[in-house]
Amino acid sequence: MTTDRFEHAVSQAIETLGPARLRALAEGILGGHRALIPGQVAVAGFADVARTVLAAQEQAGLMDVEAAAYLRGVAVGYAQRAQAQRVESVWTGPSSHAVPVRATAQVLVDVVAAAHSELLLMTYSAKPYPPLLAALSDAIDRGVAVSAVVETLQGAGSALSGAEPATAFASIPAIQLWHWPLTCRTEPGAKMHAKLAVADRTVLLVSSANLTSAGVSTNLEAGLLIRGGTAPLRAAEHIRELKAQGVLARLTTSNLAKDE
Repeated sequence: MTTDRFEHAVSQAIETLGPARLRALAEGILGGHRALIPGQVAVAGFADVARTVLAAQEQAGLMDVEAAAYLRGVAVGYAQRAQAQRVESVWTGPSSHAVPVRATAQVLVDVVAAAHSELLLMTYSAKPYPPLLAALSDAIDRGVAVSAVVETLQGAGSALSGAEPATAFASIPAIQLWHWPLTCRTEPGAKMHAKLAVADRTVLLVSSANLTSAGVSTNLEAGLLIRGGTAPLRAAEHIRELKAQGVLARLTTSNLAKDE
């Protein structure tokens, strides 16, 4: 029997769970209590991923020791790759000929274009920026799960005006929109001010730039592009946990006005 389905399931699992939890899945398989494996790690998403891997293992006819060895090998390889980190500075605005730097607009589109399975965005302000919207649409067409955390006008108070930041993505309904409800903000005046993009938990762009034309192509803004290492994975995991704990909530037209 072919192992293609199993290999694909494991490749998706390592991107979702990371090496430590993939090793935990391997240990669960060796433990022999298959029905208990999906519930052995209390992390959002683990159960579904575990069931997919187990089903693929059965379909491929792999023995537990073979499947566990493969999972462990993938976890080790992923961990070693993650240790190799590359950091670049990214800028919006005036350039200096003596110090060449990468432009925020191009880097942002490149990060979106590089995503294979998952893309996470966070921004305070957002306005339709055609190159970004085109890249996001292409990402969704190739099966990338895209979610964006945005501020709301009510959450920003008088600091933002005009259309809701969420409407910047209205032309791409497949994007999952999230926000930080006012009821979850323990300090008066607290803002959802993070600006970042994470692709497949391996590439992280952190910047002062909002997802607006001014932010990515006009203002003087600075950021860092991080490839590899633990920073992209930890950023994605932190966002996932905030969602799982209810600190971040889905943003719909029904709760946009109320910001509940």
